[in-house]
Amino acid sequence: MPLNAEAILVLKQQMGKHSSRAFIYKGLPVTKANNHAWRKALVRAGIEDFRWHGLRHTWVSWHVQQGTPLHVLQELGGWSSYAMVRRYAHLSVKHLAEHADGLC
Repeated sequence: MPLNAEAILVLKQQMGKHSSRAFIYKGLPVTKANNHAWRKALVRAGIEDFRWHGLRHTWVSWHVQQGTPLHVLQELGGWSSYAMVRRYAHLSVKHLAEHADGLC
């Protein structure tokens, strides 16, 4: 899986903290993302109605808005069909307006 420089930096900062896991919490490996510690962090951050699956939609939408080709996203996201990429990709109104103005 290709990662950007920021993701690689985060992983490098975790090296040596555990023998086989990338992320730990209070000395133990993080094996589930939606646990008590995660929910407490959401409360501290003031985030409500969070759904993990929403991150996938956001990730694809941000890529599309930055010009990443859909066939590339299909491979990066592991989707078997182009239709699934389209289902996940949601464009912002601002992004769509730029293209609508191009007809003037």
